[in-house]
Amino acid sequence: MLALGSAGTAWAQSSVTLFGVVDASVSHYASKSEDRNAATPASPFYVNQGSRTVSRTALSNSAYNNSRLGFRGTEDLGGGLAAGFWLESPITNDDGATGLANFGRRSTVSLMGGFGEIRLGRDFAPTFWNDTVYDPFGAVGVGANLISSASLFNPTGGAGTFGGNANYLRVSNSIGYFLPAGLSGFYGQFMYALHENDSYDPGTATPPGVNPLTGQLNSGAVARTRAGRYVGGRLGYASGPLDIALAYGSSTAADDYFAGTTDDVRTANLGASYDFGFVKLFGELSRVSRTRDYAVSPLIALPDTDLKGYLIGATVPVGPGLIRAAYSRVKYDLNAATLAAVPDPTASKVSLGYVHNLSKRTALYATVARVSNRNGAALTVGGPAFISTSVFAPRTSSGYDFGIRHAF
Repeated sequence: MLALGSAGTAWAQSSVTLFGVVDASVSHYASKSEDRNAATPASPFYVNQGSRTVSRTALSNSAYNNSRLGFRGTEDLGGGLAAGFWLESPITNDDGATGLANFGRRSTVSLMGGFGEIRLGRDFAPTFWNDTVYDPFGAVGVGANLISSASLFNPTGGAGTFGGNANYLRVSNSIGYFLPAGLSGFYGQFMYALHENDSYDPGTATPPGVNPLTGQLNSGAVARTRAGRYVGGRLGYASGPLDIALAYGSSTAADDYFAGTTDDVRTANLGASYDFGFVKLFGELSRVSRTRDYAVSPLIALPDTDLKGYLIGATVPVGPGLIRAAYSRVKYDLNAATLAAVPDPTASKVSLGYVHNLSKRTALYATVARVSNRNGAALTVGGPAFISTSVFAPRTSSGYDFGIRHAF
């Protein structure tokens, strides 16, 4: 890190720090689909077509720590008060295409004191912290836990996050409050994010949205009056080897005034870790639900979709290195109203890795991981999507990362 000081009395107690991470790896991904059909009395001559695999080898970034470049600073205002800022940009050092084009990782300004911290801007969602803090792989690279992967992608591997939640990882336009230190091990944060969409009074003055299929205005299209709003918080306790935290958040994914519907993605998770010295254990339980509220109950309501998952993991220090291991599993409850029972999509993942610290700032690492999908789930370790047709169903995804990380 590089600390920059400014001359002059007015700036004597101010500081600005330039910091960052450059992480590069050789990564390989393979997504295998299988023909799960067989000959039946109705199709006695069916010949199973085996499997199809899509693979890729790439020079990647952010497989151990996310590559980034940032600036942060504080100013002592006196009387126990301080002001601070944090601007952090993602970088893609493998191709150099992304640099300081934006500060999408974090862009906040804060006021701090004995009361805690008030933080304004774009910041991590409180509910995301449990997904990364209690994952031995920090929710990055091929080893990242399935709770995080399933929240970032829809159940069948298509575009979009689970439930259309734009606030899973980070939240824009947020107002956050952090409890002060020194509360006998207790810590916490609360966040409210403004949707920044126009509101109309009376509500009937709300203009119709644009139909995404036709591009035309009509009363059946979505009018984004509250979409983007987020409310959440996280409370935890850390003392000695124990760290445990509970988080909850609600994100408005869509709001259609004319249809009288509001779609929310609600996340609740509990994570914990305990450091025995020779091994540190991790665990997390998570539930994410996409729900639709109706102003007037319809004859046929869109079923809710639930995502349940858990993770168990461990890290073992070995000299200057660290062994990392984790097992995670998720299950989708689509609540589909069908005549025939439809098995719920499920996926499980095993991750194993080793980090060798050459210094406090530089490390070599290796990670291998494998995902097993069932009943239509299509989660991968990264890289290419599955070949998914009426014949071939997503089955396994495997991959590895071998890389170097340098922090400054």
